[in-house]
Amino acid sequence: MNSLDSRLLEALSCVESRLLTMAKKQQYRFCVGPWNFSVGQDPYGPPTRRDESFDWKLSQLKILGFEAMMFHDDDAVPEIDSKSSTQILKETRELRKRLDGEGLVAEMVAPRLWFAPQTIDGGYTSNDPKHRRYAIDRSKRTIDIANELGTDLIVLWLAREGTYLRESKSGARSVELLVEAMDAMLKHDRKIRLSIEPKPNEPMDQAYIPTIGHALAIAQLTLDPKRVGCLIESAHAILAGLDPADEIDFAMAFDKLWSLHLNDQNGLKFDQDKPFGSANLRVAFNQVRALERNGYGKKGEFICFDVHPFRTTTEENWLQHLSNSRRTFEHLLAKAKTYPEKEATALIAARNYQDLDQLVLEHLMGVR
Repeated sequence: MNSLDSRLLEALSCVESRLLTMAKKQQYRFCVGPWNFSVGQDPYGPPTRRDESFDWKLSQLKILGFEAMMFHDDDAVPEIDSKSSTQILKETRELRKRLDGEGLVAEMVAPRLWFAPQTIDGGYTSNDPKHRRYAIDRSKRTIDIANELGTDLIVLWLAREGTYLRESKSGARSVELLVEAMDAMLKHDRKIRLSIEPKPNEPMDQAYIPTIGHALAIAQLTLDPKRVGCLIESAHAILAGLDPADEIDFAMAFDKLWSLHLNDQNGLKFDQDKPFGSANLRVAFNQVRALERNGYGKKGEFICFDVHPFRTTTEENWLQHLSNSRRTFEHLLAKAKTYPEKEATALIAARNYQDLDQLVLEHLMGVR
């Protein structure tokens, strides 16, 4: 081999290395939570599948191509209310070792306030000051857990922060209480970020923070608005009568979309957590396009799938909802990257939305 050949091979090797590096930077990273290994129990019937250990769930993530797990505080430390701070710290450090051993990271931690008896009438917005204190104290423990697990992201699903009876609470006072609670968390740790996950209903009849607009608005009332952002769940946006892609665009216009739960929803029913794209492939496609055009993931954000297997799913196919959701995302990502932008732009300029509609349909069907 002469020196020219050697230099050419070296140059090609450098180019290949740069391309691989660029590809890695552009790749999306994927995440699920332990609750996504649902055993099929619902409010109307018992489990339909056996449960598996937490260690088994961890071991499946890498096999399925996931790099992170999201946690509630009591996923990380079971029976958290019965344990001392020392015990919580010990168990959290043990969990960190298990994650490291599997090559996984913790994406976020969320206080699971809606299970506790103290939060029947709300946590941060309870009419009982003792129960409000409980909710804030538990949230601070959640922050301590997140620090030990190596994540600065605290997700607030304000599940019971609302009311069943409008006259039972003041909406204005409840906003003040929510801000007080978030300020207490922001003061507890100067590096953590709060990501609000809005939902218009369920379990409370009326929620105080039902949409991304509400979440980003209340962030401005906190002592450090830069550290308060949001998490969008597809199904929650649909339940609010909104398009998830629009919610994504809106949040990312403020640079505040710090996490994401992709799933699907068959209309305005209970929160179904269907596999991504299961009910409406076009709506799913537009979510992927919104993520692409806004550069989601470039700052390390994860694509999380908050999906459950159908209750009828057998144990042999138990994890297909996870791998299928990722496959659907990747297929739609390819569709987003090959979308005929020039043709679409011309149709938009001509206000020919009828043919634009057909263009999208035929692109998704693979006939053009």
